[in-house]
Amino acid sequence: MYILLFFAFFSGLITILTPCIWPLLPIILSSSIGGNSHKRPLGITFGICLSFLIFTLSISTLVRLLHFDPNILRIFAVIVIGFLGLTLIIPSLTQITEGIISRFTRFFGQKGQRKGNDFSSGFITGVSLGIVWSPCAGPILASIATLASAGQVSLNVILVTVFYVLGVGIPLFIFAFAGQQLITKTRFISKYTGRIQQVFGVIMILTALTILTNYDTYIQTKILDAFPGFNSTITNIGNNNQVQKQLDILKGKLTQISQVTDTNGLFNANTPMPDLLGGTKWLNLPVGSSQPTKANLKGKVVLIDFWTYTCINCIRTLPHVTSWYAKYKDKGFEVIGVHSPEFEFEKDSTNVLNAIKMFNIHYPVVQDNNLLIWNNFNNQYWPAEYLIDVNGNIRRTDFGEGEYDKMELSIQTLLKEKGAKVTSSLDKIPDLTPKTQLSPETYLGAGRMQYYFPSGNTGIISKNFTISDSPDQDTFSLGGQWNITNDSAFTGNNSILTYNFYANKVFLVLRPGVAKKANVKVFLDGKLVNVASSGTDVDKNGEVIIDSDRLYNLIDLRGNTGNHILKLMFETTGIQAFAFTFG
Repeated sequence: MYILLFFAFFSGLITILTPCIWPLLPIILSSSIGGNSHKRPLGITFGICLSFLIFTLSISTLVRLLHFDPNILRIFAVIVIGFLGLTLIIPSLTQITEGIISRFTRFFGQKGQRKGNDFSSGFITGVSLGIVWSPCAGPILASIATLASAGQVSLNVILVTVFYVLGVGIPLFIFAFAGQQLITKTRFISKYTGRIQQVFGVIMILTALTILTNYDTYIQTKILDAFPGFNSTITNIGNNNQVQKQLDILKGKLTQISQVTDTNGLFNANTPMPDLLGGTKWLNLPVGSSQPTKANLKGKVVLIDFWTYTCINCIRTLPHVTSWYAKYKDKGFEVIGVHSPEFEFEKDSTNVLNAIKMFNIHYPVVQDNNLLIWNNFNNQYWPAEYLIDVNGNIRRTDFGEGEYDKMELSIQTLLKEKGAKVTSSLDKIPDLTPKTQLSPETYLGAGRMQYYFPSGNTGIISKNFTISDSPDQDTFSLGGQWNITNDSAFTGNNSILTYNFYANKVFLVLRPGVAKKANVKVFLDGKLVNVASSGTDVDKNGEVIIDSDRLYNLIDLRGNTGNHILKLMFETTGIQAFAFTFG
C-alpha cells in the first residue's frame, strides 16, 4: 500500500507538467494576484483539491441517490468563474463581492478582514475549478474513478485519492504564490497590476465560455496532440509491476471478467456483471423509465453491446443486435448499448443521436465518454457483447464480429431458463463478417500510424509531402500540405492521399472542419471512380460531400474483392481524416 501511496503522490506532483492542467493556470494566476498574502493562493489550492476529492469519490453516488444532472455543477462553476472574471474587470464589483464575503466569513466567526476575504474568495474560485477540471488520467487515477463510479469507495481508495490530491496541491500553490509575488512585488510590473487584472479577467470570462460550450475539451485535445510525451509520462509512472499489483489489490479484482468454458459450447463465462455507473449521458431511454443499473436489470436477460458509431465492425454487428431486441424484448430481454468513443468527436451527443436514428436503435444507449464502463468490464474491443442472465451473471462474451447464431441461441437458452416461451427459429440476417484477409485498419494520426509509405510513421508534423502513386500494398502515401497530429491528419493546400488496398469496400472516418461542408474527389486505379465501383457516399460525379463527423463509404466493388489503388483529392482545407477500415 505504501508503494501505491507514494506513486499516487508523485503522479499528482508532476500533474502540473501535463497539458490537462495548463488551461487552469491562467485562472489560478489571475485569481491569485487579487490578494496581497499567501491566503488567496492557499484558498484557491485548497478549493481545487477539496472539490476535486469530494466530487471524484462521490459524484456517481450523489447522481444515483438524488437523480440530478451532473452537468448542473459544470454550469454553476461556469457562472462563478465568469462572474469572478467580471470582478477583475470592474473594480466596484470587486468591492461588492468582498463585502458579501466579509458578511459570510463573519457568520462563521471570522472577523471579515482582508486576509480572510482573500482566502474565502480564493476558495470559491478553487471549488469551481475543481468541479470542471479533468486531469490526464493515468492508471492510478483511472482505477480510482472506476471504483468510485462503481460505488466501491473504501478507506484505501480515499487514502490513495488524498495522496494524489496532495501531490497536485503542492506545485499549484507554489505556482499561484510565486506568480502573485512576482506581479505584486516587482516594481516595474506592479505599476500595471490593475491592467493585468483586467486582462486576466477577460481570460477568465473566455475560459468560462469555452467550458460552457465544451470547447475546453477540444483545446485540451489539441494541446495533448502537440505535446504527446507529457501525458505518456503520467501513464508510464503507473505502469510498473509493483503499482499494477497494488491496483489489483485495491480493486479486489471486482472488475475482472474471467473466461469459464461451458460444456454445452454456448456459454464461456460465469462472473458477476459490473455496474453501469460512470456514463456521461443516457440516450434513448423510454419516457418515465429509470436509468438501467445492475440492480434493476436483475430478473432480465441482458445484452451489453460496446460500440462506437464510426466503427465498421460495430456497424456490421448492429443489424443483428437491433433484430434480437425487437424479437425478444417482450420476453424479458433487454439490450444496453454502451457507446465508448474512439475519437474525440464521437463524444458529441448530437452525433450519437444521429447514429441511433440512422441504425434504427430503439434500446437505451449510454455515452461512456470517459471509458469508465469500458474499464469496469475490462473491455478491449469494438464491438464487444456481454450476455447476462437473470441473476446478474455474465454467461457469454463475444469480441468482434460473427457467431451471431451462437449468441442468439444463448439468448434463447437464458430466456427459457427464466421461464419465457421462445421459438427456436434464428434470424436470417446475412453475416457480413469478411471471410478473407483484407487491408488492415489504418490510422492517419501519428499516435497509431503504422502503414505510411515508405517509413511507417510520419510523426507529428506539418509540411508539404511528395505523393507516391504506387505505394506498397496495404500502405498509403500523402501529397501536398498536411498537418499530422496525434490522432488525425488535417488537409491543407493541394492535399492528396493514395492507398494500395486489398478489399471489397473502403471506409474512411472524416470531419468537415471549420467549413462545415467539404469536398473530396475519389479516384480508383487512376480514373475518377464510376457508379459501378463507388461507395454509398460518393455521388455520380465521383465526389464525396463531407458534411458531418462520421464514417464515409468511398469504394464498393460489389463483392469483387481485389487489389486496387485509391486516390483522394481533397478540395477543401481543414478536413480531418482519422482512419481507414475495409470490408
